[in-house]
Amino acid sequence: MYENNGMSGGNLMNEKKEQLRIEILKYIEKNSRVDLGELAVLLGVEETEVANEMAEMEKEKIICGYHTLIDWDKAGVEMVTALIEVRVTPQRDRGFDRIAERIYNYPEVYAVYLISGSYDLLVTLEGKTLKEVSRFVSEKLSPIDEVLSTATHFILKKYKDHGTIMGAKKESERMLVTP
Repeated sequence: MYENNGMSGGNLMNEKKEQLRIEILKYIEKNSRVDLGELAVLLGVEETEVANEMAEMEKEKIICGYHTLIDWDKAGVEMVTALIEVRVTPQRDRGFDRIAERIYNYPEVYAVYLISGSYDLLVTLEGKTLKEVSRFVSEKLSPIDEVLSTATHFILKKYKDHGTIMGAKKESERMLVTP
């Protein structure tokens, strides 16, 4: 006798595909340089299935890009990262979207987020010097009509970024004393 568990074959296939996608995304979020054959073995599927799913997710803009996390201090490159809180006047029928788009189109801008709290947008900016970042805020960001105020915070040291601990933990400098 056939037992109907409320799930058709199509739904089961969609669920399996969805689960595979989630597993692929979780893995590549931590390691974008993964070998597809290795990932297929880990997930228990064929390499072509992994490659096809990744290509499909790229096409659907689920996978938006691949990035390399660099410790610029260790590379000897002077770089300043700032977090800029921006309070704006939202626009009728467009909310914060048009203002955010105007800001994220500047090449210096690394990221723009709509946030809760006393500010509306959080802008991440990278520049060569504190002065360069300050000039961006005063000459490009503040003059925008809808911008009411800004607060700039400079990142002095990165301990962990995108889930990765930056720099190895230093061993204790104390001498080991044994009896």
